[in-house]
Amino acid sequence: MKQLLFISLLLLALMSCNKQETNPLLTQWEGPYELPPFEKITLEHYKDAFDRAFIQQEKDVQTIIDNQSEATFENTIVALDRSHNLLYKIALIFSSATSADSSPELLKLETEIAPRISAHSDNILMNPALFERVKFVYDNKNNYNLDREDAKLLEETYKSFVRNGALLSPEDKESLKNINGQISTLETAFEQNVLAETASYELLIENDESLSGLPEDLIESAEKRAKKAGKEGFQFGLDNPSIMPFLQFSDMRVSREEMLNAYLNRCNNNNDKDNKEIIQKLIDLRSQKAKLLGYENFADYVLTERMAKTPQAVYKLLDQIWTPALKMANTELKDMKALSELSPFEASDWRYYSEKIKQQRYDLSDEMVRPYFKSENVRDGIFWLCNQLWGISFTALENVPKPHPDAEAFVCLDADGKTELGVLYIDLSARPGTKRGGAWCGTYRDPSVDANGNRIIPITYIVCNFSPPSESKPALLSADETETFFHEFGHAIHNLFKNVRYIGTTDTPTDFVELPSQIMEHWAFEPAVLAQYAKHYETGEVIPQELVEKIDKASKFGQGFRTTEYLAASYLDMDYHTKALPKDFDVLAFEAKTLSDRGLISQIPLRYRSTYFRHVMGGGYTAGYYSYIWSEVLDADAFKAFVETGDIFNKEVAAKYRKFIVEPGGSEEADVMYRNFRGAEPHIDGLLENRGLK
Repeated sequence: MKQLLFISLLLLALMSCNKQETNPLLTQWEGPYELPPFEKITLEHYKDAFDRAFIQQEKDVQTIIDNQSEATFENTIVALDRSHNLLYKIALIFSSATSADSSPELLKLETEIAPRISAHSDNILMNPALFERVKFVYDNKNNYNLDREDAKLLEETYKSFVRNGALLSPEDKESLKNINGQISTLETAFEQNVLAETASYELLIENDESLSGLPEDLIESAEKRAKKAGKEGFQFGLDNPSIMPFLQFSDMRVSREEMLNAYLNRCNNNNDKDNKEIIQKLIDLRSQKAKLLGYENFADYVLTERMAKTPQAVYKLLDQIWTPALKMANTELKDMKALSELSPFEASDWRYYSEKIKQQRYDLSDEMVRPYFKSENVRDGIFWLCNQLWGISFTALENVPKPHPDAEAFVCLDADGKTELGVLYIDLSARPGTKRGGAWCGTYRDPSVDANGNRIIPITYIVCNFSPPSESKPALLSADETETFFHEFGHAIHNLFKNVRYIGTTDTPTDFVELPSQIMEHWAFEPAVLAQYAKHYETGEVIPQELVEKIDKASKFGQGFRTTEYLAASYLDMDYHTKALPKDFDVLAFEAKTLSDRGLISQIPLRYRSTYFRHVMGGGYTAGYYSYIWSEVLDADAFKAFVETGDIFNKEVAAKYRKFIVEPGGSEEADVMYRNFRGAEPHIDGLLENRGLK
């Protein structure tokens, strides 16, 4: 009997070893850049890999604890940082898949994995024996020969333990673990509900008359979409490439109103995808967590690790911009009412008549510029810009693994033409139902240095939701989409240039991380840059100077609307996480009060209403949606450093920007990095000037 049991156990062990060897998430990736073998990864591989990664890190942590030698920076702090390697490797690929190429099965797995990751993290950060070693190193840091990055890793490691409950009583630790698990589960459910509600809606138009005003490429895309769904006619959805041009150009007011109402009421339909109860629970749990850790509110807890530091500093910035923005928005509303003569003038009319005024006042429309913004040309223009600034180059990679057939892969080489800075994937086309909305940049692998001192190059990616090419035209971008492409590429540049040794010194605060992305937007419509990429997709003609001048003149048009809709969402985020609210508070009433208290024009809805405010309720930018405007103060001031030299491609300034802003990653305090680059604190004037609000 014992012999049979032994043989059974041996067979199980051999099967387990074989499974590990064949699981592409657990093996050493092959090829010159060690790229993830995306096509080989299955749902079962994720399940198995997470199970093994949790066990592996638990073993690594126990090894640190059991070490009989005195705790040191190397055997405790560095060892703990490296213990994350396998789990990070798997989690980065998994999170990208659930966002850019999801499936019901993958999303179901996400609901299982998210609370497990939270619990796993809590077990490490609340382990008293491990914290004892971390604290010993922290208390004796002056005894070690630490450089700047070493010291920052030690500081961040110690703070992460304290901020995650290491100093709490055993009872409070259990309470915090329970809260964290619930928050993780709710945030995942919120995200998935938004994805489902966005995908489930359709507006099917069956007669040509109801297409009046719509651009040809949008009509063609809608017809293709309907055919794919097995329907006759033209199908429109709530993804941005569909709804935004529809609201902008459709002459059918009733259809515009229907589309906008569906968009604004996502996850607010009292069905199984309704997010109002999730929001109530999230706000309460976040408040409980903050108080348990000794903070007055959740915003206080979050902002101590941001450049802003306090809610008061955030509100001060928002208030400075709100008054001039609201004044401009009222002027825009007055102009549109005069043109339309509609009574009442509704939110569904704003984009439509804003486009009419732009055409009337500047003789400019998106459809006039789209033919010059072929997506491949815009991409090559960004490559050219990066070469002008830093001498770097991008070369297409063929026959390499890709996360999706739509994606392209490039290797980025430094100015010497030899040093590999990293690999970049670009995935631009919208995929309603499987790809979440918006645009983002992430990594499949962060830069670091291995135990032998070898640099591990990053693998970064850009994901957008642009209209795909049609049968008659290539993918043509709007001015806004072009700017978005530049924006996300700025994040990619940040990832490629980071020169850090540790996982724990990779990330920067959210109110600094948008600086590298937003500064890239400044070059997007500069005449010298446009001349490189803005070429008509049919004739190859460079965009006419007359059209460039129109784009420049119209650049500040509509800033009242854009600024107030953004600021309103930022206020809502801050109010949720600073005010004391009862558990069963009315989400819609609270949202309405936030707007009415500040006098938001009724025709301007928030950019993100509560029930689909993914940035905040899904995590990531919780108590941090203000970060975009905070970073805009920085990027407007930083771009002036180029302008002041008389050369927007000034290589000395670009080199200084690379050295002080993007290379340090999170190895230096954000405000110190900015002062090192600019030599002074940023000033808000540049932002106000750029938005035409000064």
